[in-house]
Amino acid sequence: MRIVSGRWRGRALQAPSGATTRPTADRVRQALFDSLWHAPWAGRGAIEGATVLDAFAGTGALGLEALSRGAARAVFMEEDRAALAALRANIAALKAEPLARVIPGDLRRPPRADAPCGLVFLDPPYGRDLGGTALAALCGAGWVAPGALACLEIGREEAPPPLPDWRLLAERAHGAARILILRRE
Repeated sequence: MRIVSGRWRGRALQAPSGATTRPTADRVRQALFDSLWHAPWAGRGAIEGATVLDAFAGTGALGLEALSRGAARAVFMEEDRAALAALRANIAALKAEPLARVIPGDLRRPPRADAPCGLVFLDPPYGRDLGGTALAALCGAGWVAPGALACLEIGREEAPPPLPDWRLLAERAHGAARILILRRE
């Protein structure tokens, strides 16, 4: 697994062993960022200079990819200890500490935000119906700015969670994954 594009292009990322963490594949990240970069409802400004939240961060691949492509800062939230160790190692290997903040804990009960984020990535474990619950909790805690974009990865066969106050902008299937791109109304 590597950073796909930007200033850290080609840099390898660590992932914990075992099946607990399911990193977003390089080709899926490439497709997602291409979609954001070129979409009329997003564009370069959705990434460059943005404050990004990588929820269920795992290895941090999505947030680190955003930083590599010009995001100003990223907040990473993760609960699993092995994933947190890999995440911290990846941030250190890229010397991204000044741009990154790691918050360990349960995303269904996040701490209050110090500033809202304009771009949110959520990659919860498939089949556990955590995406909608976590997104609502993050909004309630002030992590998600009005008008923010959210990229929610779910299993290809999963039904999308109910997402009041969110408008579906795009939906893409990639192998076992389906990505919903949403805008907070």
